[in-house]
Amino acid sequence: MNLQQTINQEIKKAMQEKSELLLLVLRGINAAIKNREIEKRTKLSKSEKDIQKLEELSKLGEEEIIEVISGEAKKRKDSITEFKKGNRNDLVEKEEKELEILKKYLPEQMTEEQIQEEARKTIKEIGAVGPKDTGKVMSALMPKVKGKAGGSIVSKIVGELLNG
Repeated sequence: MNLQQTINQEIKKAMQEKSELLLLVLRGINAAIKNREIEKRTKLSKSEKDIQKLEELSKLGEEEIIEVISGEAKKRKDSITEFKKGNRNDLVEKEEKELEILKKYLPEQMTEEQIQEEARKTIKEIGAVGPKDTGKVMSALMPKVKGKAGGSIVSKIVGELLNG
């Protein structure tokens, strides 16, 4: 069963259990996935005219679905930061609960040590020597940690390793 099927099963279960927050988050994920598929279909429709083929090509793969869910999680993290600044603890709590639900559908996140280890390997592989090579390291490293680590933490670690 793929991730989208799992989410649809969870939606049915949440409806039966009348779990409003879970249902809200899962429907939000589903809507974000549908929107991404529509975007993809629109881009493909410029070159592909066969409707059935277009329909098949516009379906999202597992990696793309994880990307959508990661985006939703990032939105929640950003909201939490802003609500904390605004001293809106009620909204912080709601966003944190939603983020916990989203994390269940994402791959396990890497620790800082794991990111550092992967960054060191990548730096060695491409022969990076200083801060001017940050872009090269990032472009080689991000595909390896995609969905498992946020870009900001990876960038911070790469910067520390190349400057130190």
